Amino acid sequence: MDKKKLSEADICLKFITPALVASGWNVDEQVFQEFTLKAGRMVVRGHRAARDKSSIRRADYMLCHRADRPMAVIEAKDNTHSLNAGMAQAIAYADLLDVPFAFSSNGEGFLFRDRTLGDGVLEREIALDEFPSPDELWQRYCAWKGWSADVRHVAESAWFPGKPPRYYQIAAVNRTVEAIAAGRDRVLLVMATGTGKTFTAFQIIWRLWKSGAKKRILYLADRNILIDQTMVNDFKPFKGAMAKLSPNQKGVERVDAETGQRFIDQLDVAVHKTTKLVDKSYEIYLSLYQAVSGREDEDNIYKQFSPDFFDLIIVDECHRGSAAEDSAWREILTYFSSAAQIGLTATPKETQEISNSDYFGEPFYTYSLKQGIDDGYLAPYKVIRIDLDRDVHGWRPSVGMTDKHGNLIEDRVYGQSDMNRSLVLEARDQLVAEKITQYLKVTDRYAKTIVFCEDIDHAGRMRQALSNANADICIDQPRYVVQITGDNREGKLELDNFIDPEKALPVIATTSRLMSTGVDAQTCKLIVLDQTIKSMTTFKQIVGRGTRLREDLGKTWFTIMDFKRATEMFADKEFDGDPVQVYQPGPNDPVEPPTPASPSVGGTQEEPGPWSPEGGDLPSTAGPGEGGEIVKRFVIDGKHVPVSVSKERVQYLDADGKLITESLRDYTRINIKKQYESLDAFLQAWTTAERKAALIAELDDHGVFLDALADEVGKDFDPFDLVLHVAYDMPPLTRAERANHVRKRNVFTKYGPVARQVIAALIDKYADSGVQTLESMDVLRLPPIDHLGTPIELVRAFGGKPQYLQALQVLEAELYRSASPGS
Repeated sequence: MDKKKLSEADICLKFITPALVASGWNVDEQVFQEFTLKAGRMVVRGHRAARDKSSIRRADYMLCHRADRPMAVIEAKDNTHSLNAGMAQAIAYADLLDVPFAFSSNGEGFLFRDRTLGDGVLEREIALDEFPSPDELWQRYCAWKGWSADVRHVAESAWFPGKPPRYYQIAAVNRTVEAIAAGRDRVLLVMATGTGKTFTAFQIIWRLWKSGAKKRILYLADRNILIDQTMVNDFKPFKGAMAKLSPNQKGVERVDAETGQRFIDQLDVAVHKTTKLVDKSYEIYLSLYQAVSGREDEDNIYKQFSPDFFDLIIVDECHRGSAAEDSAWREILTYFSSAAQIGLTATPKETQEISNSDYFGEPFYTYSLKQGIDDGYLAPYKVIRIDLDRDVHGWRPSVGMTDKHGNLIEDRVYGQSDMNRSLVLEARDQLVAEKITQYLKVTDRYAKTIVFCEDIDHAGRMRQALSNANADICIDQPRYVVQITGDNREGKLELDNFIDPEKALPVIATTSRLMSTGVDAQTCKLIVLDQTIKSMTTFKQIVGRGTRLREDLGKTWFTIMDFKRATEMFADKEFDGDPVQVYQPGPNDPVEPPTPASPSVGGTQEEPGPWSPEGGDLPSTAGPGEGGEIVKRFVIDGKHVPVSVSKERVQYLDADGKLITESLRDYTRINIKKQYESLDAFLQAWTTAERKAALIAELDDHGVFLDALADEVGKDFDPFDLVLHVAYDMPPLTRAERANHVRKRNVFTKYGPVARQVIAALIDKYADSGVQTLESMDVLRLPPIDHLGTPIELVRAFGGKPQYLQALQVLEAELYRSASPGS
């Protein structure tokens, strides 16, 4: 057998897998081939997104003690490669899985990398029949970890079977379980919104509970919806041993994933409705912070438990109240100080006054927004920045001017920070609503949208403005736009409907702070920022409302529309997510971004004040001043003070994540000349390119954004002319002008009548939509060409496919025959 002729798959089948079997590995339970680590980043082009297959990462083999306890990876190569050719990949994959053993093989043997230094050697070559057994690797693994017998017992505990975990969830769960079992009393896990914090928490609790390491557990969160969703979804296997610390609970509506039927799940409640006495017979309790704490001792339900009752506490969204030393929430953690405590957050808070790490310690495991997007587990996003003239340039009232209620307006300059706080410009609300509506009309009128407003009053006005802007729908469907704020009972009742992917209405939710955290809006495709943001924590939480990826429901990316320059936080070193594109439309530009730049990056709102049951929304009476005082609000109608979009520019981010602030033309010129130093070099590349579409795609990969450039220079120009004009200062020809030149030359007389008809139709297609359309065989199925005959018949008119393709090359050569468009 000549191994050099075997494929990588053959090497695996004939040499690597048999070596594993011979060493005692169970291929059904311990060996996982082609294990997906990274799903592949979603790449957005226009209104479509697809996975970048080149960024998918799979381990050829993942070897496990059990399915949920990986120990090693093997990277295989075909026999034309050296034995160690796959080691770099194997090391990278082992690092992702947090395992110490990595192997590389080409079918001749293995290169074995052992971080445990079990033999005192980091890397050595071994024969196929020397591959270590599962027990040998596990013994080395345990010795390397330094586990006691008790810790090892917990570490060997099984995960709850079901949904397969992702690599980072495996690493987070295993690390945390081991640390808690070894006696660590504080752990902080940082996981971006949408990456499965609750699933991770469940598996941690399950393993510690089932192994007997922790017997009574308290899970704390700050929103009722978080508790209820957790109990009926991820924590459902605890049913019977689990209860909610609340005297009031009506049940939770649930949709069965398989049948689509709706049920009301009744939750076990551990607090007597009348006496408020706690039933202490359960082992796992879930509660709102505020449900168990109060200012008076008799209201503190948690004090019905002895301080040592719980031995494990999970604190969800711990960036909020639990981070502050003097908070009522911290009192609970202090009271149960003997319990191991795990903090979960997407946004750890570090300020002069408040720190997660002071209490929980440095993050024990971090999986960031950037990692989630790059791995293909979170949705990428575009940004549309819209600056309004009154925000940018400010506004000053004339002497003695009064507002619509007759109040004398204080004489000073009002800027962006005043809008919808101390100054309400009704025309501004109308313009914001108009821009949101414009975007939805050109994308999807029923795309779930959250509009973040300054306060409750602003959310109410924005609801009205959006209803008027969408009157064609709202006249029959008033729930198309709803206000969801703390004071709005009817709106809050719509929250479940808004986040339910199965329900079309409501579509647009106006809010203040109620929906900024803990709301799992999986299909939200548009987030609108019309709120002053001065906190990175708040900014990340708001962005997190859109990061869920639901390919099955058509949610593959989302858009942030920013009216308050909040997305300038992308430049902050604390921000770790990369926007695909940043677009700033001018006054007369469409609000829809051009077809995009390459994937790219990205600080501010005041933190919500002390927690309130309604989510901390600011009241509608006025906006807070710098010192928290109540500020008088002036309201001015649109007739007296109009508002318009300020002149702006398109902005992109380069490959290093830096915002490009020069003009698009200058940026394009620089990037083209990096690829083609001279006009002749470009002409040579264009002429010799077998497919012009491939060269155009290559330009796009190098930061030449031709679609965006066409929006600025003119949509009637071919990419060829756009490059000539912008990079080499040549006057461009439109596609129609190039097509006419070819028609006048009459160079296709040698072809028969049907072939000439096809060529004439192709010239027309070029004039309409460009050269990319010509180069696809599908063009023969498009009208009006399809009326000339079937593709097979039309190709036959040229004498066959080679002759048709040759004619196409001649046509392209004629279209671009003169490098000087004016000649």
